[in-house]
Amino acid sequence: MKISSTPITVALVEDDIRIRRTLALMLSRAHDCRCVGQYRSGEEAVAALPAQPPSVIIMDINLPGINGIECVRQLVAQGVKSQILMLTVHKDTDAIFEALAAGAVGYLVKPVPAAQLLAAVRDVYGGGAPMTLSIARKVVQSFQSTAAAARPATQTLSAREHEILELLAQGFMYKEIADRLASCYATVRTHIEHIYEKLHVNSRAQAVARYGGG
Repeated sequence: MKISSTPITVALVEDDIRIRRTLALMLSRAHDCRCVGQYRSGEEAVAALPAQPPSVIIMDINLPGINGIECVRQLVAQGVKSQILMLTVHKDTDAIFEALAAGAVGYLVKPVPAAQLLAAVRDVYGGGAPMTLSIARKVVQSFQSTAAAARPATQTLSAREHEILELLAQGFMYKEIADRLASCYATVRTHIEHIYEKLHVNSRAQAVARYGGG
């Protein structure tokens, strides 16, 4: 099944101009990705991205001014549905966890090889969540601790949304779900957006944890 001929739009939020230019160059060399914005601070990103959110945002955790974690919170609060990948210079478990809890879906450790960057962008666009198992477990356990409050929300899901969420919980990617349901990729993405809205979540980990709690 062909997913789409439309490039994956990506925005960069990174204060180091050399890193920002390198990432943009990596994206420009990929046939299926397009860099549509570069921002040197969280403030610039918060001011610009809600008007035209890209498919994926790559964001440094340690930004000057408001940091990357707070930037994620503010973008999510403004309704930005982009898949957000965090950039970090080391595996600071607490900071990464906080970013994921705020609404990011995965992270990359600098320096990022081109192949790894592009694989991660394609992964999150397709419904994946690049992170280590230990951090993923910590995120899910955190949301499960408060999942009881979300149980009534799962009752608002349609039969098809329940079916898709169950497949998400089993680890299937968006395209694989589309194939199993004999549906199209765009339709599955739309269903998942509706699921997130009904459960008041921003990522697969949050949705699955609340579903498991419901």
